[in-house]
Amino acid sequence: MKKLLSTLCCLFVVVSFNSCVNDDSTGDPVVPPGPEPDKVVNIKTFDKEHLGFGGGLEQTAVKTFTFPTDMDKVKNIKLYLQLACPTAGCNIWDMYANVQAKDKTTGKWYEIARYITPYGRSTEVLDRGLVVDVTDFKSVLQGATELRIFIEVWGADGWLVSTDFDYTYGTPDYKYYEVEEVMAYNKNSLEGVPYGETHNFDLTHSIQIPTNAESAHIRTIISGWGHATPMEAGRGCAEWCYRTHHVWINSEEKFSHELKAEGCASNPINNQRGNWKPDRAGWCPGMMVPVRIDKFTNSVAGQNLNFEYKFQPWTNDMQAQIDNPHAYYAISNYIVVKSNSPIVKPTVN
Repeated sequence: MKKLLSTLCCLFVVVSFNSCVNDDSTGDPVVPPGPEPDKVVNIKTFDKEHLGFGGGLEQTAVKTFTFPTDMDKVKNIKLYLQLACPTAGCNIWDMYANVQAKDKTTGKWYEIARYITPYGRSTEVLDRGLVVDVTDFKSVLQGATELRIFIEVWGADGWLVSTDFDYTYGTPDYKYYEVEEVMAYNKNSLEGVPYGETHNFDLTHSIQIPTNAESAHIRTIISGWGHATPMEAGRGCAEWCYRTHHVWINSEEKFSHELKAEGCASNPINNQRGNWKPDRAGWCPGMMVPVRIDKFTNSVAGQNLNFEYKFQPWTNDMQAQIDNPHAYYAISNYIVVKSNSPIVKPTVN
């Protein structure tokens, strides 16, 4: 009798155990939940802000928006920008434009994105418009932050500009970021560094890296304007001529920026109402201007870096048969440092 009771007890335990590990009548085991997918928080900012020139319109708009503050949990930030046509239609020209954010600690405006407008066509063929990664500015894009949008447009038609940001939560590469301006000759297309002639623009700086920096890189945006001569291979400078720029660190060439064809004819914003297909040098109408990342592969924590920006040699002969015979490079550089412990800004002199 005891043996029978013992056997029945064992069977009861087995049946009970199976009823716990089976989730339905098929007997399939319960699959434990996997890691939660990354959460994306979308922040709407400018909404069809009308930029133009004349008719009561301005080329610039500034507003304050509230962004998340828990940056140590944010894996990346992306900016989306949509250009729509006003009632009178989109402006017909390919114009210099950018988005800036104001650093609350320094009062400086940091260029987080630059783009060139399409010739008279909206970007709405793309679901969310143009996109660029702006994670480097995590320390700026938090809390109440001023944003400034600008288009160098000369017409009362202009553009309707909308921007929004995706904050993706997850495990970041480093918890803490800081960023500081190195050079910012980017007010508009004609206030960049004059190329091929004498100028007084300062292209050398001293950068002090924080002692606990675990990663450091330079973020650069470049676009050239002008049809200056002498041409090379039929391409005037600085909009068309292919050139290589160089970044020297501590008296040695460290990085280079090749301004070459970007495949303008493959732009999905096609059938533009102007000369959109030919390749410019490093940019295209209706696209974001490329962001160039120069990462220090060896630790530079605690170091003082002597930074110098150099152009490929070329001399402007001032013989171009146009109203403005100059060539210009609009350039912005930022030094970005990261760490898993709280970090201060780099110092730039």
